Amino acid sequence: MKKDIHPEYREVLFHDVGADKYFLIKSTLKTDQTKEWEDGQTYPYYTLDISSASHPYYTGKQKMIDTAGQVDKFKKRYSKT
Repeated sequence: MKKDIHPEYREVLFHDVGADKYFLIKSTLKTDQTKEWEDGQTYPYYTLDISSASHPYYTGKQKMIDTAGQVDKFKKRYSKT
């Protein structure tokens, strides 16, 4: 492998501000902010608007849309022509 062409792979602290959850994950993301984690070490810090902790699909709070009713309305409306 060539030297000095790969990005630095390190642990980054991600913060989902919607759910107030923290994730310590290895990443190549570059950030200027740092924050001290529970283990006493300082890690690069990045805030997220949404993650699996706050996304409606993963939390089970997703609203189901009545698509069957909409399809039936469409068929009824345009079946005459």
